[in-house]
Amino acid sequence: MPKTVREPQQERSIEKKNRIISAGYELFSELGYYNTNTAMIAKRAGVSTGIVYGYFRDKKDILREVTALYMTRIAIPVFDLFDNLSVPFQPHTFVKEIVELVLAAHKENAKIHQALHALTHTDEEINAQFIRLEDEITLKIAARLKETGILREDANEKVHFAMDILQSFAHEYVYDHHEYIDYDRLKKLVVTSLTALAGFRHDSADTSI
Repeated sequence: MPKTVREPQQERSIEKKNRIISAGYELFSELGYYNTNTAMIAKRAGVSTGIVYGYFRDKKDILREVTALYMTRIAIPVFDLFDNLSVPFQPHTFVKEIVELVLAAHKENAKIHQALHALTHTDEEINAQFIRLEDEITLKIAARLKETGILREDANEKVHFAMDILQSFAHEYVYDHHEYIDYDRLKKLVVTSLTALAGFRHDSADTSI
């Protein structure tokens, strides 16, 4: 029979649960998932192990919440940017802003990003969470671009392809660091490529990074 856990209602209890999630986030980032145990999470959160098991069935339960928190930190700034998008606008400048936003998110969450992505190769549930996030971002952005009339055809496909390019570039920029790559020039190429992919007119007066 599955272990019953309680959902906190009072502010103090909610704060404790959030501290546990934050502690898991920090420790999974620092040590990795498999090198972290619930006692370590409890100590970092400043609560007893019993309190942890009052809110979570096991360490995997904490991992689900940590993954959801990571995804929120990644997705919300992107959604906010597109929610505030209005026309007319400067395409090249807007694409640069997207690229910088994605880079900043990867830099700020680099360690947990690596820890969670390592799990996607062996954990079907975590991999499914990442696929759902990718679907959510793709569909929301595509819908917004169609709503504003910025993209009229192949919106889902263009956004999905653009996300692949952005992810690949962010990983290269933040993690790989090949000595033969000029990353400022590569960033300019990414911005120009994404602007062209969307079908925006290239404005030569708006090409500085």
